[in-house]
Amino acid sequence: MQKGILGKKLGMTQIFDEAGRAIPVTVVEAGPCVVIRKKAAATDGYEALQVGFGPVKERKVNKPLQGHFSKAGVTPFRYVRELRLEDTGAYQVGAEIKADIFKPGEKVDVTGISKGKGFAGGIKRHGFHRGPMEHGSKYHRRPGSLAAKGPARVFKGRRLPGHLGAARVTVQGLEVVKNDPERNLLLIKGSVPGPRRGLLVIKNSVKGG
Repeated sequence: MQKGILGKKLGMTQIFDEAGRAIPVTVVEAGPCVVIRKKAAATDGYEALQVGFGPVKERKVNKPLQGHFSKAGVTPFRYVRELRLEDTGAYQVGAEIKADIFKPGEKVDVTGISKGKGFAGGIKRHGFHRGPMEHGSKYHRRPGSLAAKGPARVFKGRRLPGHLGAARVTVQGLEVVKNDPERNLLLIKGSVPGPRRGLLVIKNSVKGG
């Protein structure tokens, strides 16, 4: 069964397993999320849950969203996202989705916005090799020739210096090491995209497990 939840990245730490081995984990504040709307294939063309995460004061929400929340009979939320699911029959509007939706040992896919790194050269952005560092080479970290003399233009998709990071990234097949429903925490093995306090979408892994 497909399932998902919204969360906020709190940071990284480590825990120890029964054999005394250190396991690096990311601590995620997962939920509670509230179902605001259900989308059905008959009316919307696909199955999805619209969920809210992170309570916010009503005065900080614009009028259209205030009407949307009041229609659903829920309090305003800072984040509203859709979770595409194959079957939404088990959920009702106003229902809560909590951290205990994922059990230790389950595999999850985590989606977030990666850290922005500004303008970067080809070496940092694409892993290009540099030229000789002797004084006479005059070619150190520059892009070099683009080899486009014939058409006299740069071909689309050419790997060049430019904006790095601040993109939607999904890391697949991460393992849930521990959950803490009382404090709405998930401990996920390894690192996940984005900075601290960044929004995450956590879904069960498409790879299974």
